[in-house]
Amino acid sequence: MDLLPNAAPLATRLRNTLVQYHSIGGSEWRVAKRTKDATVWRKPSEEFSGYLYKAQGVVEDVANRIVDHIRPGPYRLDWDSLMTTMDIMETFEENCCVMRYTTAGQLWNIIAPREFVDFSYTTSYEDGLLTCGVSLDYGEVRPNFVRGFNHPCGWFCVPLKDYPSHSLLTGYVQTELRGMLPQSAVDTAMSSTLANFYSDLKKALKT
Repeated sequence: MDLLPNAAPLATRLRNTLVQYHSIGGSEWRVAKRTKDATVWRKPSEEFSGYLYKAQGVVEDVANRIVDHIRPGPYRLDWDSLMTTMDIMETFEENCCVMRYTTAGQLWNIIAPREFVDFSYTTSYEDGLLTCGVSLDYGEVRPNFVRGFNHPCGWFCVPLKDYPSHSLLTGYVQTELRGMLPQSAVDTAMSSTLANFYSDLKKALKT
């Protein structure tokens, strides 16, 4: 188990990594799934042996309200069907915290429930916001859970220039679920989970 990192340099590194992902050219991505709410692409991750996923869709709301529903806080558990518990373990200044959360089983429980401990950071980006995170080896692993690991991931939320009441939401996710899992099951679950994230979020924002 590691000690907690120094928040400020970790936040800067994390932001810089996400901005780098955001500048990857379109030719490097392959479409993994399309729905009416979002498109999901993927490319091999440079962090581990799985994929870096990119998801993008237009959400009808302002960036602040959308990000409030995504980042650690009271809204997320209400609408995100994958997340079953969430606790803020430590809070730093500058919109940083460490959270522990658990996820439900997926694919008829081929993927068992997982636990994650993530450092989370929210900051301004262009005219909108970026909320991003990375997993830490911190805290005891609870029984009945496999501890998963999120490599740098995050969500850019920027208002559309011609429709400021709508926002373009772009996410980058690379999750190492760990445990004994067929990679094909993980890839199927990730694409579907990201597409469902958009439809669930849109429903939550309308209520």
